[in-house]
Amino acid sequence: MFMINITFPDGNIKQFENGITPIEIAKSISQGLARNTIVAKINNEMWDLNRPIINDAKISLYSWNEKEGKKCFWHSTAHIMAEALQELYPNIKFGIGPAIDSGFYYDVDLEHNVLSSDDLPKIEQKMLEIAKKNVSFQRKKISKKDASLYFEQKKDNYKLELLEDLKDGDITFYSQGNFTDLCKGPHLLSTEKIKAIKLTSIAGAYWKGDEKRKQLTRIYGISFPKQKDLKNYLNLVEEAKKRDHRKLGKEMELFTFSNKVGQGLPLWLPKGARLREKLENFLKKAQTEAGYLPVYTPHIGNKDLYVCSGHYDKYGQDSFQPIKTPNQDEEFFLKPMNCPHHCEIYKSKQYSYKDLPVRFAEFGTVYRYEQSGELHGLTRVRGFTQDDAHIFVRPDQLKEEFISVINLVLYVFNSLGFENFKAQISLRDKENKEKYIGSEENWEKAEKSIIEAVKEKNLKTVIEYGEAAFYGPKLDFMVKDAIGREWQLGTIQVDYNLPERFDLEYVGADNSKHRPIMIHRAPFGSMERFVAVLIEHCGGNFPLWLSPDQFIILPISEKYHEYAKKVSVFLKNYDICGPTDERAETTGKKIRDAEVSKYPFIIIVGEQEKNENMISVRKHGGEILGKMTVNNFKELILKQINNLTNKN
Repeated sequence: MFMINITFPDGNIKQFENGITPIEIAKSISQGLARNTIVAKINNEMWDLNRPIINDAKISLYSWNEKEGKKCFWHSTAHIMAEALQELYPNIKFGIGPAIDSGFYYDVDLEHNVLSSDDLPKIEQKMLEIAKKNVSFQRKKISKKDASLYFEQKKDNYKLELLEDLKDGDITFYSQGNFTDLCKGPHLLSTEKIKAIKLTSIAGAYWKGDEKRKQLTRIYGISFPKQKDLKNYLNLVEEAKKRDHRKLGKEMELFTFSNKVGQGLPLWLPKGARLREKLENFLKKAQTEAGYLPVYTPHIGNKDLYVCSGHYDKYGQDSFQPIKTPNQDEEFFLKPMNCPHHCEIYKSKQYSYKDLPVRFAEFGTVYRYEQSGELHGLTRVRGFTQDDAHIFVRPDQLKEEFISVINLVLYVFNSLGFENFKAQISLRDKENKEKYIGSEENWEKAEKSIIEAVKEKNLKTVIEYGEAAFYGPKLDFMVKDAIGREWQLGTIQVDYNLPERFDLEYVGADNSKHRPIMIHRAPFGSMERFVAVLIEHCGGNFPLWLSPDQFIILPISEKYHEYAKKVSVFLKNYDICGPTDERAETTGKKIRDAEVSKYPFIIIVGEQEKNENMISVRKHGGEILGKMTVNNFKELILKQINNLTNKN
């Protein structure tokens, strides 16, 4: 045996015997660390805890508390579910079974069997029985020939198809109990850590996402190392259901979808349009003060535009297919991005170094063909509007401008109550650089500028490799909502590549031509996704300044419709708006409906109010404010709005 050097995340180096495993390294530090460690990363590869390390390496150890640990935990549980399904349905065929953001799923072909939600408890019970046996996960390298033979004997055509894309020598099997799967891993040491399991839903999923292929059964689930963790999760799920933007969006009449219009293409209703308009105006005001120039670009562009930008190669398959014209060989695309259009706007004029930075801003709608199974309310759609801006700067302006954009994003978050967030520095995949365009030099400069700007702002950050855009690194803002869920909102990107591809220039102080650097930024990200997250964050109770309607007026009978109208007109003069419920319903029914629709204030008018020239007011949630003059109500609203907006 010879000694190898193991480098820890803090830079500390220790020597161990060749062949040592990550779990043995953890034990050498402390028994507590070993108990909590779930998976390791060796250099840039996720690694089983019992897999020997034979060369010098960098090591990171992960517990349940890190996402890497959860991913391994959930992927291992997916294999346990597969074993349980195999026992219960012997002729089953398996597709893929990955970990996802919250749990796992497995795509299966049950042939003539049909699963319903009534079957899930039975499968859960079988999974728990398997987990309690404390069966170890075994990794085995296998030749492509032997792997093919195994799945031929099992008559598992889906695994055989997956094998076709794998190189001989890179193929591994994982086995536990009576189940063996084609899998890269890694997995838990054994099944014993899995103490709580919940299968959450069943859906259909086309094999490989191809609508022309067979539809498989997708079973979703989640698991935990403690029963109380599952209990907390289920409570969170119940709270999330109450806040679901699809449910609240319907109840509050904000948006809708129509199959006739097309899947994933939202229709904004009047109240939702007012909400969206207020958000847009809020950002437009901040942008104008920061020196942004408004532009508008078409929803389509010539194919050559996207070939030039690189979007055709990168997004061609995910975009809507080309639009043909009467001219032969002429093709247009629904734009998947606004940035190529903004490059052409910049190119329409010659700029001096004194003119930079140049900031173009547009609420531009883009289109990407998401698979129908991926669509989800406003969070995943096929047409969405980006609060897009592209800033063209000199190299000496880059850091200052980047920091200025960070400040704008923070202003947006503070104004809307997103206080818990971190900044994610999204860099290239170190191993797979062919996914990206541009020179090594430009990438290094771009990545360095982001890291320096973030350091200067002293932001709470994490670095994620492989999450960069294909043309440049990003700073993504990961926001936690009111119930602790994390969302990606807001992004800033540094791009040396598109200015090169579009041959963008400015005349420098030396009277020669230079290349600008491009910053892409979207504080909201997309209007659709942002509104969805905002709805779920505040449970539909928007900040008063943002609420589509600040009040609703409830006349207790038809006799008081005119007085209600008089109140409404007065308030509207101060940009305080809301409808009047003139339905022939009881006041109690109207109040209940107003509460469901989450109007911030409910105004009730009847004989007494009319005679005294007053209104009766209650807040959403039931607090009675009592009688007041319309003028006093106006002052109350304006004061609250000013207090909210002036905090920032």
